[in-house]
Amino acid sequence: MSNISKAFSHGKAFIPFITCGDPSLEVTKLLVSAMEQAGADLIELGIPFSDPTAEGPVIQEANNRALAGGVTTEKIFTMVRELRETVTLPMVFMTYANVVFSYGAERFISTCKDIGIDGLILPDIPLEEKEEFDSICRQYGLDLVSMIAPTSYDRIQMIAKEASGFLYCVSSLGVTGTRSKITTDINGMIALAKEVTDIPCAVGFGISTPEQAAYMAQKADGVIVGSAIVKLCAKYGEDCVPYVKDYVSAMKRAVCEIT
Repeated sequence: MSNISKAFSHGKAFIPFITCGDPSLEVTKLLVSAMEQAGADLIELGIPFSDPTAEGPVIQEANNRALAGGVTTEKIFTMVRELRETVTLPMVFMTYANVVFSYGAERFISTCKDIGIDGLILPDIPLEEKEEFDSICRQYGLDLVSMIAPTSYDRIQMIAKEASGFLYCVSSLGVTGTRSKITTDINGMIALAKEVTDIPCAVGFGISTPEQAAYMAQKADGVIVGSAIVKLCAKYGEDCVPYVKDYVSAMKRAVCEIT
């Protein structure tokens, strides 16, 4: 069983996302530990990029703040190495192909393995271009997490068949961000995927309230939340840790009530 699949082995998973270095890498370390204590099952760490095409304004601004603060891939690797001295839950990087390319794909992925990262999410890589990253990920024992979107119904099974770790189900069209209402047929997307794979399906994009999290947990194996947490980091800055911890705890409780 891969480390990522363990996140789904004891009921519905709650998966928070944060942008590394927003407001600082020291605070990011504190956030990861606090979210683990609050019951997070897996953590997505965003590596900032200057042109994050899948992100809405909240996460774009977090990327800009982190980059302006001098955050680099190398510094994030060092931070994760330090986190792994105490943090045991699975962690994945979410970033863009350009970040991996510019570092050198094999060097990037082998370093991920060395520092204890369990998988990668690259939202700008289509299925047709996945293999060049996936083959290196397999070589080093990392899961390259695939995404399915409401627009890709005819491609869902094709993508799901080759998925590893978990399948990231995008709940809304467009970029990341909180939504007041999510109308996508999540049941239909997941049913199609489950016909061809038994890996867990987690739903993200647009989820911000415990009610939305509970609703999505009825349909999926896990719930992913990013923008709502990044908003707390933006609002409270260096003092954000207790607010994020309370939020993650409330969201995890909502997801667990469905289990």
